[in-house]
Amino acid sequence: MRNIYTVALLIACLGTTTVCIAGPWKSLTQQQQQALSPLAPEWEHLTEQQHAEMLALAKRYPKLAPAAQERMQQRLNVWVKLTPEQRMAAREKYKAFSKVPAEKREQVKQMVNQPKPVTQP
Repeated sequence: MRNIYTVALLIACLGTTTVCIAGPWKSLTQQQQQALSPLAPEWEHLTEQQHAEMLALAKRYPKLAPAAQERMQQRLNVWVKLTPEQRMAAREKYKAFSKVPAEKREQVKQMVNQPKPVTQP
């Protein structure tokens, strides 16, 4: 994953999967469903807190520029394809990154995003 930090930042609120008693996917408005469409298969398994956080994200979605909407959709798609272990690793990396002083964050981002050298066999 090229930019797992960005994905984790966007979806950090998605903790471990637990059964939820909040409303079903079909109870969401068409606009909410559109914004959160990558989460449809998992919606019933998210916690109430996760629902609230994702609905807040969906509320901001129409105000985003088209490029930002596309980026959000792409990041949600990446997130739902991660295994539970990869999600946990992303959350841990996000926690560690959030502890990096603001003045050093850009340096860390550049370091993480550098292409890895290809080794010849």
